[in-house]
Amino acid sequence: MSFNSSDDDSQQRFALGFLFALIALVVSTVVGVVVYQRGMARAPAQPAPAAVVDTGAAAVPAAAVAVADEASVVVENGVVKFYFATGKAELAAGANEALADVVRGVTAEGKTAAVSGYHDATGDAAVNAELAKQRAIAVRDALVALGVAEDKVELRKPEVTQASGSNAEARRVEVTLQP
Repeated sequence: MSFNSSDDDSQQRFALGFLFALIALVVSTVVGVVVYQRGMARAPAQPAPAAVVDTGAAAVPAAAVAVADEASVVVENGVVKFYFATGKAELAAGANEALADVVRGVTAEGKTAAVSGYHDATGDAAVNAELAKQRAIAVRDALVALGVAEDKVELRKPEVTQASGSNAEARRVEVTLQP
């Protein structure tokens, strides 16, 4: 009889262990779902990427226009600013519209478009400098595609290529008209 009693004890221990493991799995799943849902409820809503924001008269803080890790383009006091996603050199939607005044200034007024590329402080400095150059070339190519003569577009390396501010603001190319 003691043999049969030992089997019953073993089966009961296994059943209790299995039941505790099942309860722990259910509790951890419920806690995980609740934590995830609360985190999603508190997460800030991501605004849609801005195509073109013309702030010629109104002063808009750059942080309000540069969306983290999304490409955008802003025209601010005659300066066209292209913001780029991390590691990317693709222009934002609305690039051609934002460059319209620059194209007009170059073709009609004989001015030169100065294109300057900046980068953020994260990662390898040499890689960032090359990426800033690729972004400036992408903007130059867009100007040429819009009819600006290549000799009227000057790629300028700023004295300080690592821009200050947030990383999203620092990953930019600026286009200005020069006499």
